Amino acid sequence: MNSELYTWGMLIFMGALFYFMLYRPQKKQQKKRKEMLDSLKVGSRVMTIGGIYGTIKKLTSTVVTLEIADHVEIQVTRSAINATVPETLEKKESEDADEAAED
Repeated sequence: MNSELYTWGMLIFMGALFYFMLYRPQKKQQKKRKEMLDSLKVGSRVMTIGGIYGTIKKLTSTVVTLEIADHVEIQVTRSAINATVPETLEKKESEDADEAAED
């Protein structure tokens, strides 16, 4: 009886550990990514999964058209967007590039 109770206790403990260490954080991350993809709008600065930075010029439910340079546009799937780029990060990167060019 005692070893049976111990076995069930360990199974429940492992199940709870699995839930709190793996399943729950993954669901939270998926929810956050879905919210980010749903909040995309024309004019937003984004980075793709491949590391390409661009500005959204056209947006449909599945395809995003990005301007990556003057008069250079590419189309990617909406799920290929990795993150939105905050303006403060853009300014810092451009300042760093200006400083490097001066040296």
